[in-house]
Amino acid sequence: MQSPLLEVSTHLFLQLAVILITYQLLWPIFRRLAQVQVIAIMIAGFLLGPSMLGWVWPEAQRWLFPTHLEVAGATLVHPSLSALHVVGQLGLIMYMFLVGASFKLDIVGKHLRQAGATSATGVVVPMVLGGLLGWWLVDDGRFFTERVTTWQGALFLAAAVSVTAFPILAWIIYDSGLVNTRLGTMALACAAVDDACAWILLAVVVATANDDPISAYIAVGGGFAYLGFMFLLARNWLTRLNSWRTHRGDVERSGGIPVGPLTVMLAVVLLAACLTDFVGIHSVVGAFVAGVVMPRGQLLDKVVERFEPVVGHLLLPAFFIYTGLNTQFSLIFEPAVLVAALVVLVVSFVSKFGAVGLVARFQGMTWREAGAMGALANARGLMELVLLNIGLDEGLITSRLYTILAIMTTVTTFVATPLQRAFERNARKYGLVFGPTGEQSAMIASGHSVNRSGFNPVG
Repeated sequence: MQSPLLEVSTHLFLQLAVILITYQLLWPIFRRLAQVQVIAIMIAGFLLGPSMLGWVWPEAQRWLFPTHLEVAGATLVHPSLSALHVVGQLGLIMYMFLVGASFKLDIVGKHLRQAGATSATGVVVPMVLGGLLGWWLVDDGRFFTERVTTWQGALFLAAAVSVTAFPILAWIIYDSGLVNTRLGTMALACAAVDDACAWILLAVVVATANDDPISAYIAVGGGFAYLGFMFLLARNWLTRLNSWRTHRGDVERSGGIPVGPLTVMLAVVLLAACLTDFVGIHSVVGAFVAGVVMPRGQLLDKVVERFEPVVGHLLLPAFFIYTGLNTQFSLIFEPAVLVAALVVLVVSFVSKFGAVGLVARFQGMTWREAGAMGALANARGLMELVLLNIGLDEGLITSRLYTILAIMTTVTTFVATPLQRAFERNARKYGLVFGPTGEQSAMIASGHSVNRSGFNPVG
């Protein structure tokens, strides 16, 4: 008979194998629908959860992905779920590090004014409309727990509606060949601002719901202190990694990556994630910033190249499965709840697409580039699911609202890529592509590495 710890690890290996097989079977279908691979992974998470597999074969679903354990009359979190959660979180922060390591600061600097104005609008309009939605849903009583006040519910929905996900957006941007373009870089810059504001709002809601307003001040102050330290001090210190003298044998054994610099990089990422989690702005922000400040060069390129297949194909999918276990579609099959779900979906999509697209056009983008920008802003994916999990774990939202927002996340993210590519196809009819300086002639752009370069998120 296996020991409890060995049984948990064995079960985890089986879970990861099932996850891999499931999303790889789904991927050819979604590829034909002009989607990126992350959509297949998100859907796999829902299919393996209680809403689908649990409905078709409940015994198998509960055995494969157990969530609770009955001990002496008490209900405890199952160790298998805890193990899956840890693996998913590790995949999440490593993926965010890889995204940050491929972030193009030079292009952001060239378009700072446009990115700032677009980011501000992409935050304010969805936050206002999301806040009004939250105000309405709190009074209903079925979507927030009793410990959430009206203004706290408004802030939570404001954060949920305004989110644009770094990692999902990075995935789409690479897959669409927009890595070194103004559109791709500005979209990521806007996502960074949007998500930072959303995390601050969430920290305020969690702190005040727990009667601990000091936590909100720590989150804001700690976040700014972390950014200052990383960009003003750590960034300069880390440049020494490129000149680190390493024994030749160590480099050969590690596949061409010096062991010393690699150890420092990984330690910085883990410590950054730990610190930002501690102050209340979530580990993904810390990991992303750690990637941004890493010195560019051959060393970082090799690290990204070696790590992205393992992170994207093995570790990160565990996070989506963990999310799928908390989603229960059966909870929304009530007329009033369905109406709420439809309103949330429409407001979430229109507020992002309309606000970001209009301001981007006003800032000098062509209407096609601005429309693509608005479409990309709706890629909420990963960050939205992180936010929802925190809201559920902290006892702020009910499973109904969790499911509504999870559906909204999937639909808006699903629509983002085909809509962006529709604008791109329209530009190509006139011999134009999205390049480093905006919409430009395809012949001019062919002289630049516009289509395929940089971080390759799972693919």
